[in-house]
Amino acid sequence: MGASASGAGQDADEEARRRLNAYTYLSAPERLEHVAIMRVFCGTLLADLAVPDIMAKLRQSGGSAAGLDADTLTVRLEQLVQWGNLLRSSHTVNASSISEYQRSRSRYQLTKLGERIQRDADGVLAEADAAREVSNELLALVERGLRELADLVTAPGGVEPQDGLERISTLFVQFTEFADSIRDFYAYLGQVLSRYDLDSAEYQGFKELLLDYVEAITEDVAFRAPRISAALDTLWPHIPALLDRLDSHAQGLTGLPAQTQAQGESRPDVRIQRSRGRELADWEGLRGWFSNTDGQGSQVDQLRDATLRALQSLLANAKRMLRSATGEMSRRKDLLRLARWFDEAAPQDAHDIAVAAFGLYGARHLGIPPATDEVVPAYTSWWTGPVVEVPVALRERGSRAQRGRASAVEDHSAQKQLLREAARQRAAARAAAADELRSASGRFAEVRLTSAALGLLLELLATALGNAQLGRPVGTDGERTAGFELDSAGSEDAELRIRLTVRRTAGTRTVLYSADGDLLLDDLELDIGRLSAAGDGEAEASVS
Repeated sequence: MGASASGAGQDADEEARRRLNAYTYLSAPERLEHVAIMRVFCGTLLADLAVPDIMAKLRQSGGSAAGLDADTLTVRLEQLVQWGNLLRSSHTVNASSISEYQRSRSRYQLTKLGERIQRDADGVLAEADAAREVSNELLALVERGLRELADLVTAPGGVEPQDGLERISTLFVQFTEFADSIRDFYAYLGQVLSRYDLDSAEYQGFKELLLDYVEAITEDVAFRAPRISAALDTLWPHIPALLDRLDSHAQGLTGLPAQTQAQGESRPDVRIQRSRGRELADWEGLRGWFSNTDGQGSQVDQLRDATLRALQSLLANAKRMLRSATGEMSRRKDLLRLARWFDEAAPQDAHDIAVAAFGLYGARHLGIPPATDEVVPAYTSWWTGPVVEVPVALRERGSRAQRGRASAVEDHSAQKQLLREAARQRAAARAAAADELRSASGRFAEVRLTSAALGLLLELLATALGNAQLGRPVGTDGERTAGFELDSAGSEDAELRIRLTVRRTAGTRTVLYSADGDLLLDDLELDIGRLSAAGDGEAEASVS
């Protein structure tokens, strides 16, 4: 039992870590470019986009990501794929060059987690500092909806399933909007409460906000909370039967896995997030908002306590303003004005302002003589004078003597072992890709290469074409004509003991099938052979 619980906890931590990685792009150095890319994907529904499509949309929208080239954009997209914000999908690509094929062979689409995070980020960027009004009128609608639902459920015959479903959906939408507006408003209120230097105008507005608006909210909640609690108490014994009746009437997405299993298929990986109000936990949360069900107080009690703390903060600011009349006032505005003067002043004027504000005059002596070849006049300011290196021990303790013992040499054996293991794995992957290419030589039309094998083949092909020998074609008269043609090309990797030979044959079509897409080579034949163990450059025979 202990091992099972430990494994479940590790799985939960790993899942939480994976989901939190999706927030990484919001704090990366290129976060503005990542946000612009994610907005392009959020502007479409069920669409996968290639690099050229994304580049065109970024140029249309403008901003910091409009100037990204194809290679940089591909790097950004791959980072978003690693973090879990995007998914990569493969398709057939028509490309005129290897580089274009490498850029266009993958298309990308949005994940649910990435869409949710970007939607929340856009909301924060749009209205994070605004004071959100509390949807107080929704509380009356919640009360009326609960009372009407309680009357229908307790009546003979109960409530009609479709009518009950509509009422419950409307009820929870109204309650969710009201609860969200309460949280947003009191979060803004806490931000204002943290300030201790409100002036008279700001204090007056803050006082009206608390005494009028907050008081109206708390009074309305205190008036309607007992009525909502009474309606919920009446409705509570009938909730399980009501939910079962609604599920039998309209199962929604929860009916899909059941139908699939009835047909002989199993979909254990499909997780369904039900609509608000369709599960008992939603009703427990609604009841706990207005009633003390767990002994820790309801949300209504917390709302009342938060209002009391806000009034106490208002009283503290009032006392501070009364003390300011006797000279005990904050210097925040004076310091902000001085900072603005520093920001707008020229360098020499900033020195004069610092002297006038803080009495900082030019230094004459620091206790350490300058170098013998530097003669500094006594009237030279320390702002413009040469820098004298002061030892740390002398600067902090006033003594040149070394204290303590030398620290031990840091052990990097673990990091070295990790690097060696990573290098070994990379070498093993490349060796496996080379073996796959050698075994597939001569029958490319019958096999599907892996991503690693295709990457190694493209690497060898690019090197071979770069080392290609070009010659002028011979005409019918025996003379060489204008232009060039490919006679032969080859490349090899001595470490992997693999050699690629490329021949130009008119009318030949070589198709390479891979997990990342299909690559078509016109008028080219590929031979892949094995280098001899002696390393003399001779390749073993291979079949094209």
